[in-house]
Amino acid sequence: MAMRKVYSEIKGMKVKEVPNYVKPMLSMDYLKKAFQRGLDNYHSKYIQTDSIEPLYHVCFGGMIFSYLVALPNERRHLAHKEHGNANH
Repeated sequence: MAMRKVYSEIKGMKVKEVPNYVKPMLSMDYLKKAFQRGLDNYHSKYIQTDSIEPLYHVCFGGMIFSYLVALPNERRHLAHKEHGNANH
């Protein structure tokens, strides 16, 4: 949703105006405020409503994280297995 807002605002600008619009968004202060705003929105949407969705977020996030951590090892294993089959 935020990207859509930025795109709609940039769409009407001239190319020379875009860096001056984007540059303030890349400051540390802006990023900290945006992150805090996101946490506040998450808290009001899920935590204060006694929703079970944060539990789902933790479970699925943990599964995705563990998959990504194991992925390099699995790729090495598959490459080694393919290399072994190429010799036969």
